[in-house]
Amino acid sequence: MKGMSNRAAIVVLAAVAAVVLLWNNCVLIVHEYEQVVLTEFGQPVGDARVEPGLYFVLPWYKRHVFSRRLMRWDGERAQIPTRDKRFIWVDSTARWRISDPLKFLQAVTSVRGAQTRLDDVIDSKVREIISKNDLIEAVRSSDKLIGLAASATRTSDSQVRTGRVKLQKRIVASGQAMVAEYGISLVDVRIKRINYIDVVQKNIYNRMIAERKKVAEQYRSEGKGRAAEIIGRMEKELKVIRSGAYRKAREIEGSADAQAARIYADAYNQDPEFYGFMQSLETWDKALGKRRKKGTKTTLILSSDAEFFRYLKHPGKPTAK
Repeated sequence: MKGMSNRAAIVVLAAVAAVVLLWNNCVLIVHEYEQVVLTEFGQPVGDARVEPGLYFVLPWYKRHVFSRRLMRWDGERAQIPTRDKRFIWVDSTARWRISDPLKFLQAVTSVRGAQTRLDDVIDSKVREIISKNDLIEAVRSSDKLIGLAASATRTSDSQVRTGRVKLQKRIVASGQAMVAEYGISLVDVRIKRINYIDVVQKNIYNRMIAERKKVAEQYRSEGKGRAAEIIGRMEKELKVIRSGAYRKAREIEGSADAQAARIYADAYNQDPEFYGFMQSLETWDKALGKRRKKGTKTTLILSSDAEFFRYLKHPGKPTAK
């Protein structure tokens, strides 16, 4: 019994091993981000498996797995002359994917081989397209400028007719026609960086500084004109306000003087003697009192019967009318 159980266990283990071996060698699992080409002794077997799922294959089939994702290509910096004779450095990048895995396998074999082919195709197309256009076409996508900068810097030679975006689309269209035979789909090409060569950078920077200074001076000139206009209007309004205020002050002073005169007249009519006494006190204060300047002396020479001393000599005697 014990020997039979051992044999049964061995049979079960052998069956499990056979199933695992069969699964690993005869069942192909294709994920959603993969596409697989099968070959038999170097020759492709059927079409590429591009749909995710399980596939039954023979054990001796070789599996070539490729990604369905977008892949990146980065080119080497290249010196390119533009149509207007400007020498520039251009850095470009691109995105691509494998569109036909069977053709891709037969043409370039691997992703490394595809990158080498893309180096030749994209670099040549970037050089070809840019060299046929002026520098401004590769730098900008429109000739729209803001405010005074537009009128100060725009010339007939600086107008954008094609633009950077359209140039990039031309590079994609032209390059796609060449890489299609490799089973590659070129999604887009972008110009990462454009710069002048060192010889002309300094001159370009100086010209840019001069242009910016010209625009800044135009802004300043218009600002000064606007400021003069505002100041002139302000001074005019200030003169009107001051004139009105002066007239109003004179009217108030005139009304106050008239009212004071009326009060003085009323007070004089009510008690002329008291009014005369108060006026004498005020006169004494001005002549002899504390209103004198510090360090000065006031001297009066009067006769003893002068009217100035009337209230001192006869404080209780009324003035004859």
